[in-house]
Amino acid sequence: MIASAELKNFGPISELKVDAFSNINLLIGPNRSGKTFLLKSLYAVQRTVELTGRGKNNLSASEMLARKLRWLFEVERLGVLVRKPVHGPLSFAMADKGGGKFSFSFGADTVTKINNVVDSCPARSSNSVFIPAKEVLSLLDVIKFNREQRMEFGFDDTYYDLAAALTPPIKGKLAQGFARARESLGNVLGGRIRFNKDKKLWEYEQGKMVFDISVTSEGTKKLAIFDTLIGNHYLSRESLVFIDEPEAGLHPRLLIGLLDIVAALAEAGVQFFIASHSYFVIKKLYLLAHQKRMSVPVVSFDCGNDGMASIFDLREGMPENPIIDESIRLYEEEIGL
Repeated sequence: MIASAELKNFGPISELKVDAFSNINLLIGPNRSGKTFLLKSLYAVQRTVELTGRGKNNLSASEMLARKLRWLFEVERLGVLVRKPVHGPLSFAMADKGGGKFSFSFGADTVTKINNVVDSCPARSSNSVFIPAKEVLSLLDVIKFNREQRMEFGFDDTYYDLAAALTPPIKGKLAQGFARARESLGNVLGGRIRFNKDKKLWEYEQGKMVFDISVTSEGTKKLAIFDTLIGNHYLSRESLVFIDEPEAGLHPRLLIGLLDIVAALAEAGVQFFIASHSYFVIKKLYLLAHQKRMSVPVVSFDCGNDGMASIFDLREGMPENPIIDESIRLYEEEIGL
């Protein structure tokens, strides 16, 4: 679990320090302000910690990190990730809740090798996953072929890693919190996703009707991803889930249902990092923070174009932010008609 992080000169982010992440964390801000950069940087380091030394992997932490950054941001030279104009090296430091630390830095002239990597994080058996804004269930074969056969950019590592994680659900008892979350997902979905071994494709089952996953809605596919990751035991206690724009393709009612499930999984020990533009997301998380008396830190990049951010906690109230401000502006515009 990530406890804190500090970034400097990382893409659009000039300087950011978060001292206390919680089990649910929200990132807000305009397009190109740094939300996705922060999500991907945290994910890159977390996956590096998880994969280094696991199974037959013999890559060092430095080699694994360089590979993850290259395929996550789809860059031929890592140096292009350094903030422009260049005023110093890119640096990243993270601490986990067990006391482990991970840090690295590199300059604008870096190509593929990162020399300054410090890793004192213990080995992890749990998995992290990044859920991008676009669905992947109907694109699994295309994503895998593009990476494994063509070795070309087009689907970054968030898509490829998720495609690899979406194996068919397996039999076996789920932990109590995960079982409840999957049951709630079934209610929200109004059905269940299953893998047809004979046809080798994913299907959506609703009562006695069965549909090919390709003809179901974007929202159904997105919720099906969560159902599958719980059902195949990929997610477990101390897993980390990074979600980019959960509102994409989801009706507000389904979005609210999804956030209730996120809260249930957070209480079961999963940590979430969510980037969003949605009023419904920030309002629902505000309500959950008070209903469940839980901390929900918010990193807001709405501070102009200086690459800085402000930090606040929804448990302490709803501070001014552009998402709420725009809702108020539209309301005032309506009143003036």
